[in-house]
Amino acid sequence: MTTVLPARTTRHHRARLLVPAALVALACTAMTATASDASPKTTTTTVTTARSHDDVQRPKVMLDNWLRLWNGGYDRAPGIISPAFRVHAALLDGGDGSSIRGADGLVAWIKQTRAAFPDLRFTEQVTPLIDGRHASVRWTATGTYAGGFPGAKAEPGTVVTFTGTDTLRMRDGRFVEYWVNTDTLQLLTQLKVL
Repeated sequence: MTTVLPARTTRHHRARLLVPAALVALACTAMTATASDASPKTTTTTVTTARSHDDVQRPKVMLDNWLRLWNGGYDRAPGIISPAFRVHAALLDGGDGSSIRGADGLVAWIKQTRAAFPDLRFTEQVTPLIDGRHASVRWTATGTYAGGFPGAKAEPGTVVTFTGTDTLRMRDGRFVEYWVNTDTLQLLTQLKVL
């Protein structure tokens, strides 16, 4: 037996498929991780404790710079983004993020994101999780819609708030990979795309 969905349900189904792609274009901040690949093993508790303290501090510094970058501090990019940096995300144009490379590519993408929300601010929602060279952070973004988002019926001046999670991999003191998950349904609902 074949079931025919009403037009409204079909439209919502299509919108759900577009939601991840839409917000990735507007998404995110992120986190970092660190740990030396070649850290020497030691038997002294003092050295191990000191090493652990250093490992914990470095990701926090990296995260702070990552957030500043997403909040418009583009000068942070060369110091924290590897030339081999790559993005894993569903983009509005149907791409997978592989076209975004290095510091210049990331800054261009952030500028594109911020064009629709010039005052967009990302903040940590919970303490980041760090495991070796990987880190994940839950964030909240708030900004004022300036117009120009495809399909949006919200008036310019509408304040939007949405959330997401960034996961990053770090090597040699810089970010080399970035995965982003954003609550696009939350954002698109506020922009009246749905």
